[in-house]
Amino acid sequence: MTVVTRVLALAAAGEIVTGLALLITPAVVGQVLLGEELAGVAVIVARVAGFALIGLGVACWPGTPLVGMLTYSATITLYLAYLGTTGNSTGILLWPAVVLHVILTILLIRAWSGAKKTTP
Repeated sequence: MTVVTRVLALAAAGEIVTGLALLITPAVVGQVLLGEELAGVAVIVARVAGFALIGLGVACWPGTPLVGMLTYSATITLYLAYLGTTGNSTGILLWPAVVLHVILTILLIRAWSGAKKTTP
């Protein structure tokens, strides 16, 4: 493993850990990182950022950019759909965003499946 690969893996792991922390305890991360506890819609935005950081971390892990984007798209689809079905947060673009991410997730799954078949 080269130095670049090790540094990339370290950075990716850090992003994944931060993303998980934002998903699990967004208010605490806000307090520790920004000096303010997150509340209300900021918690939702922090969790979306958490999903994005996990996807970024997976994408930056050596050799897995497609899997990283698939991870983000699939998890954000589920989270946005959850928000829409619980009725707590339903902006005008919520369901179009869910549909867009469903389509992207399907396309990414197809691309990933095709890439697996062509990789020796």
